[in-house]
Amino acid sequence: MTVEQRRALVTAVPGPKSLELAARKAASVANGVGTILPAYIVEAGGGIVVDADGNQLIDFGSGIAVTTVGNAAPAVVRRVTEAVQRFTHTCFMVNPYEGYVEVAEQLAELTPGDHPKKSALFNSGAEAVENAIKIARVATGRSAVVCFDHAYHGRTNLTMALTAKDMPYKHGFGPFASDIYRVPMAYPYRWPGDPDAVAEEAFAQFESLVHVQVGEDQVAAVIIEPIQGEGGFIVPPEGFLPRLAQWCRDNGAVFIADEIQSGFCRTGDWFACDHEGVVPDLITTAKGIAGGLPLAAVTGRAELMDAVHAGGLGGTYGGNPVACAAALGAIEEMRSNDLNARAREIEAIFRTRLGQLAARHPQIGDIRGRGAMMAVELVLPGTKQPDAALTGAVAKACHAKGLVVLTAGSFGNVFRFLPPLSISDELLHEGLDLIDDAFAEVLHD
Repeated sequence: MTVEQRRALVTAVPGPKSLELAARKAASVANGVGTILPAYIVEAGGGIVVDADGNQLIDFGSGIAVTTVGNAAPAVVRRVTEAVQRFTHTCFMVNPYEGYVEVAEQLAELTPGDHPKKSALFNSGAEAVENAIKIARVATGRSAVVCFDHAYHGRTNLTMALTAKDMPYKHGFGPFASDIYRVPMAYPYRWPGDPDAVAEEAFAQFESLVHVQVGEDQVAAVIIEPIQGEGGFIVPPEGFLPRLAQWCRDNGAVFIADEIQSGFCRTGDWFACDHEGVVPDLITTAKGIAGGLPLAAVTGRAELMDAVHAGGLGGTYGGNPVACAAALGAIEEMRSNDLNARAREIEAIFRTRLGQLAARHPQIGDIRGRGAMMAVELVLPGTKQPDAALTGAVAKACHAKGLVVLTAGSFGNVFRFLPPLSISDELLHEGLDLIDDAFAEVLHD
């Protein structure tokens, strides 16, 4: 690791060089491609990103859970360097190579369940989700897909149909794919019924709505994020996911776990499903799988994966050899450094510090998450009315102080914290100090 692990501000954030690059972006990049913090990065590692002006920022975002092992993890760099020197591409569907097979073997070993599994590799999370739906439809001979409120599954036409939030993900892009049905999510903080019976009541609503509006024998798949990401790090209560998985088994539907944001040690387990021993039929992965290089996968029961005819799955770049090398390096880092344990250590720090923050600020209505996937939901004091304005103001203050933070949530009122698992305790505490200062500054405490 060559990047010094300390925060340092040389200029305002963003500084003059970043502002110059932002002007170039405005002239040459489509406006639809937004930027949360226009501090242009030139180097990164551990828990620090360095911008074009020399500012060293603490990273609580990991490129939206992508650089779980850090931005320049040694095993990733080593394997990628070796791979790119051999060859950059052949297309696995034309001339295959061992790296693709090795990644599939690792996925079969690491994903939940001890049944025979196979994988197909792709480029992005949305592509993985779309192919999981294709596989489920072919395997079952059915077409209906059930998804949930607050879900995010991607930006392609089919995955926009699965995604719940209109702006900015769906607005103006319709019509969307058909035969998609949405049901309430078991969202403990905002559940309108008995707070002690969320799992039972939410599952009862799911069961009833599917029976009335879809028909059990028409359902090809039920897809859910075991911890919802863009929707606000919503953690369903114990028992909800096992009930859904059992319903799918009982009714011949495919249970798809979208672990694109929650997978690969992010939550303190290899996958969030592991927390309750849930075994999905298909699991989609991306983001943290390859240390920052574009790679995604669908892994599942061998008989389901093999239901699709030869040539029905694939893509020119899917499972690129350099990205596969990066994935093998990332998994090596996760194993050798026990990053599941590290994620649990990070959770303990966040829970303590966020609890202290909430005790001083009634605007924090809920603290939730698991592992290094933590969040707070901001509301107007004494209510559960979302406060997106406060969320945005605190985020802006954090950015100015040299801390990369992300917001989320259907109502835009959730701070989500996704630090790389390579970050030090010292940087975690300093980042949390900056969040504390930002709240005090914005609220004039």
